[in-house]
Amino acid sequence: MAIEIGQFEGDWDELVELVDLAFAAPWTEAQLESERRVWEPERSTVAIDEKQLVGHTGAFSLRMTVPGAQIAVAGVTLVAVRPTHRRRGILRDLMRAQLTEIHETGTEPIAALTASEPAIYGRFGYGLASDHQEIVVRKGSRGLRPVAGLDDVRLRTVAVREALATCAALRNRLAADRPGMFHHDERWHEYVVGDNVTSDPASGSPRRCVVAERAGEVTGFAYYRSKRTDKGFIDVSRVHAADLASHIALWRFLLEPDLLSETHYGKLPSDDPLLDLLLDPRAPEPITRDGLWVRPVDVGRALAARTYAREIDVVLAVTDGFLPWNEGSWHLAGGPAGATCTATSRPADLTIDVRELGAVYLGKPSLVRLGAAGLVQEHTPGALAAAAEAFSASRLPWLDTGF
Repeated sequence: MAIEIGQFEGDWDELVELVDLAFAAPWTEAQLESERRVWEPERSTVAIDEKQLVGHTGAFSLRMTVPGAQIAVAGVTLVAVRPTHRRRGILRDLMRAQLTEIHETGTEPIAALTASEPAIYGRFGYGLASDHQEIVVRKGSRGLRPVAGLDDVRLRTVAVREALATCAALRNRLAADRPGMFHHDERWHEYVVGDNVTSDPASGSPRRCVVAERAGEVTGFAYYRSKRTDKGFIDVSRVHAADLASHIALWRFLLEPDLLSETHYGKLPSDDPLLDLLLDPRAPEPITRDGLWVRPVDVGRALAARTYAREIDVVLAVTDGFLPWNEGSWHLAGGPAGATCTATSRPADLTIDVRELGAVYLGKPSLVRLGAAGLVQEHTPGALAAAAEAFSASRLPWLDTGF
């Protein structure tokens, strides 16, 4: 009997059993509850073999910041294939069915995901669009350069739930200015403060919150745990601030724990001021990790949905071996105020695969860099440099909430 691809009609427990098998890392009850709250069962696509669930991919209905706008994005999640059914094309069929449905619905011009194994998703047209730094700052290397206004910042520790509404509102306000961040609704507020699959509460204190205030207004906050292992350390889960002084005041607090020897943070933005303000540039021992992977589902609508750093008028010959409707030449014209992108018969200025188009969609990496690697072909002299400048963004993209 052939494996059937269709909509999920099972229940949460059936999905959990599949995910446990696929990832070989069972979730705790608290993690299960956090994931269940944000799960959208109507967006689950599954593979069934003789009534057994053997594959799944889901999506979150997100509103994500891109250069110059916030747009609807399909946040692909819970991608799993039963170990007994691997290497039979099930993942490919699930990806194609999901992306086709997104295309036919017409609401979300791009899909995005985080990858447990980064080598998997390029063949489905996903390009690496953001990264972040994993840092460990040791007690003897925590000195910071002076920052104006630091003495005006007051810090206080508060109960996480006491400050949840205020912190969530501040975070959403900041998210509107950073490509790669998505708006948190009430479900995601709860997800952030719960023990979900992106957090590790093992052997640690309850999650704690410290807020920064200036002139009586909350201007920043951080969530963290303290963990007493052989060395003992502060485990930071997020830091958000509206100004530099508040940001560094929070980090000074996080870097100076009594009785603990290190401060860990797994998702520092790659352009975070902390990296420039530590007196010892080697102190954070940064390791670059992949963040958000982006896939244009409809090239024309995706490119028209964002703005551009300078005026652009270019024809892109797009290759897409997975979604045939994206194949062809696209005329992109626009600038800081908006853009249009339509199919055209004009000669191409650049040739680019949809994977690389997804990679540069949020403003990083540079098209020139991809061209130097042979991943973008220039047919009109100067077109590559001009397009690279137009696609750039003033801030690096950053995903602060995994999904």
